[in-house]
Amino acid sequence: MTRRRKPLCHNPGVGKSPGGFAMSPASRWIVDSSAPYGSATPPLRVLLVITRSERGGAQVHVRDLLAGLSKQVEYHVVVGEDGFLAKQTQALGVSFTVQPSLQRAVSPRIDARALRDLVHTIRRFQPHLVHTHSTKAGLLGRLSARLCKVPVIHTAHAWSFSDGLSWKRRSWAIPVEWLAGRITDRFITVSEADREVGTRWAVARTSQVRVIHNGVEDSAPSACPGEDTVPRIVMVARMAPPKDHTLLLQSLSTVQHPFVLRLVGDGPDRAELEALAGRLNLTDRIEWMGTRSDVGDQLAACHIFALVSRQEGFPLAILEGMRAGLPVVASDVGGIREAVSHQETGFLVPRSDRDALSQAFVQLLSDPSLRSRQGKAGRRVFESRFSSIQMCQATADVYATLAKERGLPQPLRESP
Repeated sequence: MTRRRKPLCHNPGVGKSPGGFAMSPASRWIVDSSAPYGSATPPLRVLLVITRSERGGAQVHVRDLLAGLSKQVEYHVVVGEDGFLAKQTQALGVSFTVQPSLQRAVSPRIDARALRDLVHTIRRFQPHLVHTHSTKAGLLGRLSARLCKVPVIHTAHAWSFSDGLSWKRRSWAIPVEWLAGRITDRFITVSEADREVGTRWAVARTSQVRVIHNGVEDSAPSACPGEDTVPRIVMVARMAPPKDHTLLLQSLSTVQHPFVLRLVGDGPDRAELEALAGRLNLTDRIEWMGTRSDVGDQLAACHIFALVSRQEGFPLAILEGMRAGLPVVASDVGGIREAVSHQETGFLVPRSDRDALSQAFVQLLSDPSLRSRQGKAGRRVFESRFSSIQMCQATADVYATLAKERGLPQPLRESP
């Protein structure tokens, strides 16, 4: 007699409480028992999975979802390391697991362990939905959800096969993501550009995809980009690909107008960039700020925001620059043109075009009134389209639609 094989775990359905399954000893389960769920209706439980914990666009996005929706949804976060996101999650009173097996590097042995650990976490938390972020967490998180028969949503902050990446990378990323797309219930992309790329390569069907632009909280001080002083250009970014600090320095080395470049962020390329700055005679014109927690204050002290990159999804840093009222000079890649209007709120320059980048800086450095006009226009766009409240509510709508289809609880309504 042949016995039917049971799934590794099961979808808990409505009204069941998390079970007492044992966690992998490699993971640390951290719970805040004060989470405010007093409703008689069980809240929708969502497991968020992300690989890195460092401060970056995807991590800030997840933090903002937790801050905006944790009274409507019962979240649990799985992250592969300690760091910014783990600390922010704990500060918000949301339960989380640090799972060291969830690493960015590819290793069949460690990735198999990560898959097993994710299955254990699903068994213990018993989510109604799994919501994955970033490439590695997206692949393993979606597979573990499939094994456990839990509906899954994947947010693509930028595809691993986006335009601008090498064909060597895209040759394996496209088929892998295509396979993962077959076990994904919904996709969220942070830009129309990412939606187009995902559907063009048949990784996602148009009916599966919801575009939800990133948003940021409006709480930072404003800049005065038109003031009569030596203009300060600021770029807030990790010093590593796909950001192109090298092109930024090369473009500014030909600019004769006075300026100061403030670089906020750190990363593996910093030493090489400092050496390049010396060779280009820019050392005295650059402020190396490192990683900062006061990004809003840093932006308020500047006059032009720059983001030079080879590939992007929909970068939060640009929204922070627009929030501060700064004109933007940015590479025309990914979804950046969905935020920045060329010659209205800043300048868009073709990928890797050093001369066009230099010309954009010269125009803004030499014209305080243009900086002021573009900065004010960018601020108005931010206020009307890119708040974190709008982003969170749109995400809750995706949860609610999928939950309704599957007969699961809805996100709770916040009390007035």
